[in-house]
Order: sequence, then C-alpha cells, then structure tokens
Amino acid sequence: MIKQKEYQRRRSQLMRRIGEGAIVVICASPARTRNSDVHYPYRQHSDFLYLSGFREPEAALVLIPEDEKAVMFCRPRDPEREMWDGVMAGLEGAVEDFGMTEAYDIGEIEKRLPKMLRDRDRVFYDLGEDTAFDQKLIGWMHDLRETKRRTFHVPEEIHGLDHMLHDMRLYKSREEIRVMKRSAQVAIEAHEKAMKVCKPGMNEADIHAELLHTFIRNQCEASYLPIVGGGANACVLHYIENNAELDDNELLLIDAGAEYDGYASDITRTFPINGSFTAEQRELYDLVLAAQLEAIDHARTGNQWEDVHDAAVRVATQGMVDLGILKGDPETIIEEEAYTRLYVHKTGHWLGLDVHDVGEYQIDGHSRELEPGMVLTVEPGIYIAADDESVDKRWRGIGIRIEDDVAVTKDDPQILSDGLVKTADDVEAFMKG
Repeated sequence: MIKQKEYQRRRSQLMRRIGEGAIVVICASPARTRNSDVHYPYRQHSDFLYLSGFREPEAALVLIPEDEKAVMFCRPRDPEREMWDGVMAGLEGAVEDFGMTEAYDIGEIEKRLPKMLRDRDRVFYDLGEDTAFDQKLIGWMHDLRETKRRTFHVPEEIHGLDHMLHDMRLYKSREEIRVMKRSAQVAIEAHEKAMKVCKPGMNEADIHAELLHTFIRNQCEASYLPIVGGGANACVLHYIENNAELDDNELLLIDAGAEYDGYASDITRTFPINGSFTAEQRELYDLVLAAQLEAIDHARTGNQWEDVHDAAVRVATQGMVDLGILKGDPETIIEEEAYTRLYVHKTGHWLGLDVHDVGEYQIDGHSRELEPGMVLTVEPGIYIAADDESVDKRWRGIGIRIEDDVAVTKDDPQILSDGLVKTADDVEAFMKG
C-alpha cells in the first residue's frame, strides 16, 4: 500500500508549486444515500485521497506552504458511532497515522478556517465539487473583506486547484506503479477464472459473479461496473445488464478491473464461449490484437498521445479492407474517418486513482508528448452490429476489444497487465487446459 511518506511528499510538492502566501482547501466526498437509509459504499474523492490517504467522509484538508503545514478537519472519535460504523481515525489518528501537522473537529471549521484565510494572497479550491461548501467559503471571504478596521489583507480570488494537482497525478511514482501492478494482477486472476469456468448455457451473470468473487477475496473491489457481453452484446460499448445466456459459437467480451488501495486496473479480453474461435472470429481477433500490439509499441517517451491511437487505426483499417469489411483506399478511409462506424472510440485513456484518470490530452492545442511515469490503457476494438447490412453476414454480431494497462518508461513500454493470455492460440490452450 502507499506509505505515509509518499502522501507527505505529494503535499510538499503541491505546496512548493503554489508558493508562499497561498492556501489549499479540499473537501472529502460526502457519504451518499442509495435509497431510504441505505448508503452507497463510500469512496473518497480521488484528489483528497491522493494528498492524504484519509478515507472517511466529513473531512477537509487545508495546506499552508509556510512550514509545510497540513491541517485536517475531521470527525472526532465517537464510541457510540464506532459501535455502528467501525473505528474512526479521530483527531489523534489524523496526526499520528496520517501525518497531519494539526487536526480539529470538523464542527469547528466555520470558526477556524476563516482565520486561516487571513493574510493569504491566493486560495486554491475547486468550485463546483461541493456547492454548499462553495457558498460557505465565498461567504467567509466576503465577511473578512467587510471586517471594519482590519489589520490583515484577504484573498480576492479563488483559483482552481485541479489543473496543477491533476498534472501531478498524471506522473506515477514507483510506489504508485507497484500498487497498480497489484491491482492488475488481481484483475488478471479474475479474467483467468472467468475463462476457466465459461461454457455455453451459462449466464453472463455467472461470469460477473466470478469476477466479483475474485476481487473481494483479494480485498479489492471492482474499479467500475464490469462489462460481461456475450455475442452481439459485446457491440454495446457500455453494456452492464450482464444477464443474457451465453450461446455456443459466440464470443464473450469482459471488460473488468480491480481497485487496490484506491488505484484502478482496466483490462478487456474477448474469447470464445466454447473455447474455440470460428474462422471469422479468429481473423477479426488477430486483427484487433495486431492493432493493439502496434499501438503499445508507440506508447514510448517522445511520441505523442495521438500516435498511439493513430498506430492502431492504421492497422485496423488496413485489416478491415483486406477482410472486405470496409471498402476503399485505407488512407482515404482514415482521412474521412469512415472507419469510426466500426472502430468507434479512442484507443485508450489515462489510468490511476480514477479509471478515466485526470490529465490533459492536449497542450496548447497539440497532442501531449508521452513521458516516463504516465500510465494509459491501450484498447483497440472493432464492433460489427448484428443488423449491419453493409457488412457480409458472417461478420455481423461480432464485437472484439483487447485492453491492457501500459506505463510509459525511459525504455520500452511496461505492460502492467502482462501475463494474461492474449493470442488466439494461447486463449484456446488456456481455456482447454
């Protein structure tokens, strides 16, 4: 798991960036009600988690660069409440276990935080995340400005924190890479279990249950609601019903990742339900895999973000023309983006504390250059709807996506999800083994 010295390093780095005279305020995610008195499982705000490792609601973190002061407002320990909800960190835990300089009861924030705003030049806070707290913060700043005969100055503006902090989050440390590899290993185990148990006549829900069982027994949770799409359901990109029967001679697409210590993995495999690809399935599968391998090879320092996508598109488009799925000159098809009706999404996204992690994809209007520490998914996919009469009948209803998690390094790309079978031959051998 991420150690406290890592969180301390992040806070120090952020405070150096904002400079003296500034103040950072960031709130924890609220607990959310699912229905009646039933709550959703609590998940901390990723920015808050990144800077503190603190996983309780009803909290706020304040950073003051002078003396690298980190102040936590949180709930004090309450034996009666702990009897219902479990042990709380409390004020002492915030200091001793989470490395805060000071900690105060969250109920005192309206008394203490306005005083901390005095003589600050700049407030870094993301408006719009918590509208109720937005109004409080704006009100405190207004009241301070209206204070008669004040002997201090007051910040006049609120600056967004997200751009600066999210740029930090884009570059993963060795510790983060280690945790993300663990997340990927748990997801690999889940995918392998799904391949082993899958057979015609099962329900997508059976496979979904196997995935969740593997996550939970490894003390993880799903980093997003798994996609378990058999047959033509694989052509629905965000398919989550996961309740259809699995038919013989069709493919099953599973897009599922685990979350470990807050960090997500995101892996997709597509395989034959009965363990053997048909000729058409294998041809299209081999094409998607070739596109993915080419794209991964472009996930290198000095290349641009778009280079990864463009590499996959070139291979996929040429292959679809060769198979007769698309007609025309490949370069023209790419230029006119005619391939997008079958290759409908980008080839990847940033990955980290969020599945679709933070970080700009373009800088000054240009595709971002890849640098060591960035982690992205590489996931080309081809989807041919069952009712697509523009394509020969033998291809209809086939959806294939292959996705891995890749870290950019100084040298070759590092596949964090390496080890999960991927070639058609290896998939068949694994399922029959």
